[in-house]
Amino acid sequence: MKKAKSKLEIVNPDAAGIDVGSAVHYVCVPEGRDEQRIQKFGCFTEDLHNLARWLKKCKVTTVAMESTGVYWIPLFQVLESYGFEVKLVNARHVKNVPGRKSDVQDCQWLQQLHSYGLLHGSFRPDDQICVLRSYVRQRKSLTESASTHVLRMQKALIQMNIQLHKVIRDITGVTGMKIIKAIIEGERDSEKLVEFRDARIKNDQSTIAKALAGDYREEHLFTLKQELELYNIYQEKMAECDRNIEAYYKTFETKPGESKQLSKEKNKHRKSKPNFALHEELHRITGMDFTKVPGLDVLSVQTIISETGINHSKWSTEKHFSSWLGLSPANKITGEKVFSTRTRKVVNRAANAFRMAANSVGNSKSALEEARLEIAKNLVKEGVSTDIICQVTRLSIYEYDDAEKEICTDSVLYKVGKRIKEQRLIRRYTQEELANKVGSTSKEIHDYEQGYTDIPIEILDKIAKALSVNIKALFLGLTEYEDEDGKAENKLLRFIDECKDQESRDIVGAVVRPLSEGMQTGKEKVKKAEKIRVAKNLVKAGVAVDIILRITGLSTDEI
Repeated sequence: MKKAKSKLEIVNPDAAGIDVGSAVHYVCVPEGRDEQRIQKFGCFTEDLHNLARWLKKCKVTTVAMESTGVYWIPLFQVLESYGFEVKLVNARHVKNVPGRKSDVQDCQWLQQLHSYGLLHGSFRPDDQICVLRSYVRQRKSLTESASTHVLRMQKALIQMNIQLHKVIRDITGVTGMKIIKAIIEGERDSEKLVEFRDARIKNDQSTIAKALAGDYREEHLFTLKQELELYNIYQEKMAECDRNIEAYYKTFETKPGESKQLSKEKNKHRKSKPNFALHEELHRITGMDFTKVPGLDVLSVQTIISETGINHSKWSTEKHFSSWLGLSPANKITGEKVFSTRTRKVVNRAANAFRMAANSVGNSKSALEEARLEIAKNLVKEGVSTDIICQVTRLSIYEYDDAEKEICTDSVLYKVGKRIKEQRLIRRYTQEELANKVGSTSKEIHDYEQGYTDIPIEILDKIAKALSVNIKALFLGLTEYEDEDGKAENKLLRFIDECKDQESRDIVGAVVRPLSEGMQTGKEKVKKAEKIRVAKNLVKAGVAVDIILRITGLSTDEI
């Protein structure tokens, strides 16, 4: 007796698939809806409306299409206006069978996959955020274009051997612009040009005068003049863009939130900073001051909001949000062995903002220390001499030998760990039970309670929830960490504690987790680089390669 072939269940019976092109769109509807179930339409607006009307006639309710360049945008907007559910899918996720590539087959393949419910739509914010995103991206493009003309101005100056960039930090600052304008207007005397020097410039007048004694050539002066004019044009366009952004923010509803005084603005003198009260507007529409999060300034927050929106309910958890940003490790496991934890390559402006924020607050010093301690302790176990260990790790025996090292009972880590242990014992949890509740291990809980290691912010938040205590109670009366990483962690904790309602905590979680992931990724990269450095020194010191590979976890190619 033959086994019956299992068939996929049709989830979306009224699904259509569209292969988007620059000139023609191919559309496929379910069988029986029209005599010709595959039709092609042009790209003009009238054609797009005809396409939508035909789909209505065929009783289609949901449509899937690839995100091809920017050609999908007009079609997407027209279909949404007709009330269709539109799924925008990544082309990588819907590749057809090799050797069977055509526009007709592509739209059929999309329709088939969508009818079985096998497609996941890409994230697209609501229309209000899309408009803001367009303005913010245009502003970013203008900023980058202006920077290009600054580089060309600098090149023209260097070609005339005017070394202005070596004596002042920014040639587009007050002093630099005055000098460049004077040169364009015909001034060549370096002694007169140096009179434009601002009192805050570190280099003295004689040094600046030497830098301004150049070989003035007509062709380079012409280039300098044009590039300055173009730079000024872009500055005017940026100001115009800022006015539009400021006016558009007025269309957003005011969200009730904390009424506390706003934090001191970061990067206040940043050259690309808008000329309106962006800090206040962001606080008004979100109900929170996200610049209290370490590393985030107003422009970073604006980028994140314009790319992801204010409502993050489209992601079920902050972990999903962090993964979508490409900040979570993409673990590759085979044979129960993890052979890669690299993050996915994602082109995402919000992710870049989080990465830059994480890099600005991540302290590589602590990561270097952790890597050296780990290697030193492993070398002790392998019987390597203390002289070699001290030489390659730059640590003294008191820093890495547990037998000689005592726990500092005055440290914040130890005191926080002690409070966690007290609360755990009150609730009669074992270390293993608490570890299971927070997704950790009993060894890690032991190390946290003993003050051996830093507690990641997301783990500490989970521990507080599992023990039914306010996270602030674990730190009450304690001084801040002395290292920069600790200060950043404490700022994150205070920011979380200020969020009273669950909705605010969910939003904060969506912001804090990617930042924590970025900080952790940065630390891991620093630690790996330090392990490679120490491994190479161990090779020079004559330590066996198999021992080096065992204690560092590196491959032969990496050393």
